Amino acid sequence: MSAVAVADCGVGNLHSVLGAIARIAPAAEVVLTDDAAVIAKADKVILPGDGNFDACMRAIDERDLRGVLREAATAKPFWGICAGMQALFAGSEEGGRKGLGVFSECVRKLPPAPGLKIPHMGWNRAKLLAPQHPMLAGIAEGERFYFVHSYYAAPDENTVAAATHGAEICAMRARGDLFATQFHPEKSGAPGEQLLRNFLTG
Repeated sequence: MSAVAVADCGVGNLHSVLGAIARIAPAAEVVLTDDAAVIAKADKVILPGDGNFDACMRAIDERDLRGVLREAATAKPFWGICAGMQALFAGSEEGGRKGLGVFSECVRKLPPAPGLKIPHMGWNRAKLLAPQHPMLAGIAEGERFYFVHSYYAAPDENTVAAATHGAEICAMRARGDLFATQFHPEKSGAPGEQLLRNFLTG
């Protein structure tokens, strides 16, 4: 199995991601690291994240990981999770820091609507837009995943699954070997573990 680097940017969901990987792939070669050289040498990279966009980008910059993460996201299997997905964009309405710029758009605030709770917190169904994508192997239409966010990316031609919470949300985006999810796979039960399995073994 490939060597996997989980980028350590001090975010809250790191250990739940590592725990989920340990459950489904106990023999996997996985390292939690904030060392750019280790990330550069890894076969695959996971960028977990939660919380504020600017805080996430500040942590990346304080560890001098901006360059290596951008390179990894364009050159090898890479997965951005929640704020780790949003970090891949040019920026966010949530703050003033620049994102990694792998995707050219900016992340937007979820629009208010009567009876709609923001942040979007809890389970939501995914509409599969590219069900034949290898990362979606074993994932059924309408599968439920766990979201926690107030900002979102709009769907585009690289969106493989969408969800709705006041606006249509890019739930999963894929381009080449790059994969990103707005939801937390490590909190999404069996479907989330299936996605992790697909990433680790693909």
